[in-house]
Amino acid sequence: MLGDLRELVEIESPSLDVDAVTRSAEALAAMIERHLGGTTELVESPVGPHVHWKGGGTPKVLLLGHHDTVFPMGTLAERPFDVTDGVATGPGVFDMLGGIVQALHGLARLDDTSGVELLFSSDEEVGSHHSRELIEERATACGNVLVLEPSADGGTLKTGRKGCGTFEVIVRGRAAHAGLEPENGINALVEAAHQVLEINRFGDESVGTTVTPTVATAGTTDNVVPAEARIRVDVRVESADEKQRVEAAMAALSPAVSDASIEVLGAIGRPPMPESASATLFPLAQEVAPGIDGIAVGGGSDGNFTAAIGVPTLDGLGAVGGGAHADTEHVVVATMPERAALIANLVAAIQS
Repeated sequence: MLGDLRELVEIESPSLDVDAVTRSAEALAAMIERHLGGTTELVESPVGPHVHWKGGGTPKVLLLGHHDTVFPMGTLAERPFDVTDGVATGPGVFDMLGGIVQALHGLARLDDTSGVELLFSSDEEVGSHHSRELIEERATACGNVLVLEPSADGGTLKTGRKGCGTFEVIVRGRAAHAGLEPENGINALVEAAHQVLEINRFGDESVGTTVTPTVATAGTTDNVVPAEARIRVDVRVESADEKQRVEAAMAALSPAVSDASIEVLGAIGRPPMPESASATLFPLAQEVAPGIDGIAVGGGSDGNFTAAIGVPTLDGLGAVGGGAHADTEHVVVATMPERAALIANLVAAIQS
């Protein structure tokens, strides 16, 4: 497993780098065929190939993941793949190349992989815009989805996820000399300050909704009234009703500064994954791995899409470790065979 993990990590597959993602897809397809036989399809897209494999027979379960990573090319030179004191490190080991490797080794233990499909998209980290339709199609055909995203702390499975999205608020004003005639300008930064305070009120802790202004930019130089400002906003919701409420509130933003204008872009692109989505699959996981826990989490995955269309979905079946999207990303090596066995036994239970 460590050899396979090294191979995938050392390719480097940052989202939107089509050449790199294509190399990753080709290597992953060959790796799947090496372990499981059959023929792997590369589904072309504008952001690089998605990797799709079928075990034959009537579809029963889709193992879902992604082979793109968040780290830019060259990260490997700074943080090469390494295994020290039982911990594997390197860009993408935890999110989510370790989960892919564990799944392949787990499935290879089975005498029968009929009814099993694998789908690894190339654009999950940037919103799954070019893979969502395929993901939903195969999830519907298979009827059960196991998501190979990293586990929660200590190997806990993810039984629910919040819906999530990013908005951008563009504020437009008018430039003027900040010292000679500021009264002739329309200060976009001042307007943006009003908007940040308004947006910050949209969250509702009582229902699990967070609305967080995260990035703001404004102005060009220190002696010019800013003509434009931009605010990015992270949103997480637990229900469809909250999704509608927050989207409506963002759309209804209006200027507080006279003659300023506002444009709101974005949406809550990943719908919530309610815990009810895992109601049939999580008990199976508990049967094959007694003592395993589950938890609802704030981050989104492609499991949000499959749950939203009514397909039973269980997430967090991937690597055990931590540091997703950070320099501290790592996988606990001793847990890898356990997670491979979990996948194998859970798939077998679904097949039976």
